Amino acid sequence: MLQVSKIMPQGAGLAPVLLKRAATVELDWDIRQKSRFEATDSLGRQLGIFLPRGTLVRGGDVLVAEDGSLVKVIAAPQTVLRITACTSHGSPFDLTRAAYHLGNRHVPIELKPDHLKIEPDHVLAEMLRSMHLIVNEVSESFEPEGGAYRSGGHGHAHEGGHDHAHAPAAAPALHVHGPDCSHGHDHGHDHAHEAQPVAIQGHPHKPHSH
Repeated sequence: MLQVSKIMPQGAGLAPVLLKRAATVELDWDIRQKSRFEATDSLGRQLGIFLPRGTLVRGGDVLVAEDGSLVKVIAAPQTVLRITACTSHGSPFDLTRAAYHLGNRHVPIELKPDHLKIEPDHVLAEMLRSMHLIVNEVSESFEPEGGAYRSGGHGHAHEGGHDHAHAPAAAPALHVHGPDCSHGHDHGHDHAHEAQPVAIQGHPHKPHSH
C-alpha cells in the first residue's frame, strides 16, 4: 500500500503538465471529509491516506504519495438533492431563506448562485417543497461549505432521530401555482390575487370581496 500524508489544495504551484500526467482517484463526499481512508487510484494502486485531522479533501486537490507521485482528486458524482427557486412564482430570495433554515439544522450545504445542494433527506425535501422550492434528486458532485465542519464532525437531520432546538420556520410566502410551476404540493391556505380573475389549473378563480 502506498502511503499519502501530504495534500496540495487545488494543485497550487504545480505545472499544468504535471497535473495532466498525474493519476486520479474518484472520491465521494463521505470519504473526502475523512482524514484517514483507503482508496484505489486510476493506476490500480492501493492508497493509504493519512492527513492532518480536520482536513477536507476537495475535488481538484492533489495528493502527494510517499514516493513523490501525484494523485489528483476527482469529486465523484453521488445522489444529492438539487434545490432551485420556482422561476414562475418564486424569487432567488427563496434560496436564501432555505439556506438559513437548513443552516439552523446543521446540514452540509453546497451553495451556488442559482441553486443549493444537500444530501438526500425526505423530511428536509418536504420542508423545502412547503417553502415553494423545487427539489430534484440528481447525481452530481457534492462540495458543501467547509467552515463549520473543519473540526471533522457535522450533523444531519434524521427522521425519528435526535431533536434539535431551532427557531420556528417562517410562514411560506403566498404563492399562486400555474402550469409552469413544476413542484407539486397541496395547500390548505388561501392565496392572494390581483383584482382581475385568474384561471388556475383550468378553474376560474374570482377575486375576493373585501
